[in-house]
Amino acid sequence: MAPSGPGSVRRRCRRVLYWIPVVFISLLLGWSYYAYAIQLCIVSMENIGEQVMCLIAYHLLFAMFIWSYWKTIFTLPMNPSKEFHLSYAEKELLEREPRGEAHQEVLRRAAKDLPIYTRTMSGAIRYCDRCQLIKPDRCHHCSVCDKCILKMDHHCPWVNNCVGFSNYKFFLLFLAYSLLYCLFIAATDLQYFIKFWTNGLPDTQAKFHIMFLFFAAAMFSVSLSSLFGYHCWLVSKNKSTLEAFRSPVFRQGTDKNGFSLGFSKNMRQVFGDEKKYWLLPIFSSLGDGCSFPTCLVNQDPEQPPTPAGLNSTAKNPESHQFPAKPLRESQSHLLTESHSWTDSSTNPGKGKAGMSNPALTMENET
Repeated sequence: MAPSGPGSVRRRCRRVLYWIPVVFISLLLGWSYYAYAIQLCIVSMENIGEQVMCLIAYHLLFAMFIWSYWKTIFTLPMNPSKEFHLSYAEKELLEREPRGEAHQEVLRRAAKDLPIYTRTMSGAIRYCDRCQLIKPDRCHHCSVCDKCILKMDHHCPWVNNCVGFSNYKFFLLFLAYSLLYCLFIAATDLQYFIKFWTNGLPDTQAKFHIMFLFFAAAMFSVSLSSLFGYHCWLVSKNKSTLEAFRSPVFRQGTDKNGFSLGFSKNMRQVFGDEKKYWLLPIFSSLGDGCSFPTCLVNQDPEQPPTPAGLNSTAKNPESHQFPAKPLRESQSHLLTESHSWTDSSTNPGKGKAGMSNPALTMENET
């Protein structure tokens, strides 16, 4: 067996270092459990009813926090399917052709049957030299994971994982439950924190746990509320963090709201059609991560783009030739339902009808 080189040792060291933020959060959670459940509830609270209510509510939030955090960390990011990888012959052609129009022609032939609508800033096919594949829409290469990640949002050091299509819902729930966890601790610890400063607590080690617990909960509540609010806004607009900083480029040009289908449909794309799964860290997002409905997908490339991202096919759908590239079934039904998700179960035939004529009806956004 060949000895490990310096590059291999560095990679292993980096892998270990990447886990430091996760270990820090885990230790902080362990201490917060001891400080709240033992030192505050059991040692400092004198009212039995208050103890029981606080412990029940605390353990519920603690369990949901741990569950969503675990799923965010250990859910593997999804990579593009085999159809987006170049064949051996296509790879040889690319190696022979110089960078330029001939190179792009090879990629255009390879991508002609793929459901992709985004381009590079120069209008070229989005291709990853590292993974040797044509990037699906909203897919990006992560330099930390060294892989192309479907619907990549960002690489989060606090979970040591890429946040993308497979775990974005889990990440949102992790932010939500961690915020609720901190707010609950701060609210129930406040009266004992005040007693600390007014010398109303006995002089034990519990008083120091109570003081630091309140400071930590209040501090994290502020940072988490801003981060959670930002991601709620991203979901409402159907954007990723990367798309918020650099708008996606389509055949017709750049459009910052190109993937937005209206608030309710944007929510359903992340959380799914069944509301009973919305608050649980169980995968329920729509689609396969390789194709996404977009308000520009049905525009004729030969026609000038309509202003404000409006779809001209809404006025005369019969006169338009739709692209041959199909959306996945679980995504295409979003294009055909103009009503809210509460009515979606009453007429299941609309999703099937949309497969043959996926004319887009967008909801009004406020």
